Amino acid sequence: MSLLKKSINVLQVPTEPGLTTAELMLTNEDLRPVEPERRQWRWLNFVAFWIADSLNVNTWMITSSMIVDGLSWWQAWLCVWIGYTISGIFVVAMGRIATIYHIPFAVANRASFGIWGSFWPILNRAAMAVIWYGVQVCYVTSFLCQMITNHVPGQCVTLMIQAIWPSYANIPNNLPATYFSPACAIAFFVWAIVRAHGLGPIIHQPNTAQGGTLAWAFVKSIMNCIANFAALIINNPDFSRYAGKPKDAVWPQLITIPVGFAVTSFIGIMVTSSSSVIFGQAVWNPLTLLGMFLEDASSAERFGVFVIAAGFALAQLGTNIAANSVSAGTNLSALLPRFCTIRRGAYVCAAIGLAMCPWNLVASSNKFTVYLSSYSVFLSSIAGVMISDYYLVRRGYLELPALYSAEKTGPYYGTWGISWRGYTAYICGILINIVGFAGAVGAKVPVTAEYIYNINYLSGFLAFPIPCTSDTWNEVPYCGEAMQTEGKVIAEAKEVEDAKEKV
Repeated sequence: MSLLKKSINVLQVPTEPGLTTAELMLTNEDLRPVEPERRQWRWLNFVAFWIADSLNVNTWMITSSMIVDGLSWWQAWLCVWIGYTISGIFVVAMGRIATIYHIPFAVANRASFGIWGSFWPILNRAAMAVIWYGVQVCYVTSFLCQMITNHVPGQCVTLMIQAIWPSYANIPNNLPATYFSPACAIAFFVWAIVRAHGLGPIIHQPNTAQGGTLAWAFVKSIMNCIANFAALIINNPDFSRYAGKPKDAVWPQLITIPVGFAVTSFIGIMVTSSSSVIFGQAVWNPLTLLGMFLEDASSAERFGVFVIAAGFALAQLGTNIAANSVSAGTNLSALLPRFCTIRRGAYVCAAIGLAMCPWNLVASSNKFTVYLSSYSVFLSSIAGVMISDYYLVRRGYLELPALYSAEKTGPYYGTWGISWRGYTAYICGILINIVGFAGAVGAKVPVTAEYIYNINYLSGFLAFPIPCTSDTWNEVPYCGEAMQTEGKVIAEAKEVEDAKEKV
């Protein structure tokens, strides 16, 4: 046996015997429907997941950039509530596919884009996860630098106390790690308010944008909130598939997403507004603001920066693992199921994420929001196609074994493995925003295109994907129970359990 074959055998993941080469490219242990014994997520798990995900610098920066764009604090916060409420609705709509069939995004999108055509949306989502991973690591590194800068004086004080009172080293730490990051965020909020001499100056700061500029700043701020969720919307099945019951993933997500992100955003808005009072300019990046707090700081204030930076670093680490590392691993395992597992995919994500120089994306508020908007153009069309295909065309009925089969007669195979209906809708959803995207990166375009691009996620989601995949013209065969109901109702969980045993 040659060295190449030996290497391939070592890298291959365990598979079931008897599978064809095509089937080996469509399934592995991480892609199969989740067994009942592994469906452990209850409503509290979803609440905790989204609270943890909301405590991150991205949420802080998006809302803080609204202040930079000229909104007052209450206008920015209203945008947050509207934007993340819409995001929550999209998340639940996409997640229902997984709560019924317990399959990941990589498998679910085969019904809409074709068995082989599904690889392009998967690649898009994997790329987004890798990019976000790099951005999050960039933040963690910056916070660690802040901690190291302030660690030496604090370590000296610790040694002094321990030398006088040795029992100091044995004092137990009863603060759970899960409470550390929220406590640090609240401490940062209180500290900024105190330095701004109360909420009064912040609350009374007027909006600097007026007229039409104010209106479009309001709309763009809402869209930025939704764009922040563009990747998580289509990736929600990767987590919702572990739900014990479909209802466990509905109201907990609908409520927790807007509330959790609104609380984090409120802290970010208030702290950014306070920076206008303290330093005479709105500082949208919490890393920069923490560094400015170090100017002429006392030892106690330096210790405060250390603790707050540690809290932010911990929050970013948790967000990166849940939202990016696992997501990238799942999607990469779908692209290379014979060789890649979720764990291996996470390692690949880490390597590429660091090599892509993510700090260039967060160099300024404008660069960051332009990047968010640009990629949401592609992801919104994917979400629009999948949701409209699942609810309008198939009425929630999928034939699970066919999603793992490369038979040309299968209901999801399409033409050469690609669904031309899905891709027609997908491309049209991108085209409506492409001219405005060119304007966002510096090209001169008609003002109408700019206006359409300002609502890029909704236009990409609604304008073409929904009518193009509507059952008014999209004739597809119904599967499973839908053959008896003719697709007049949405599938229920109890109707699909028998099908999972065939996979």
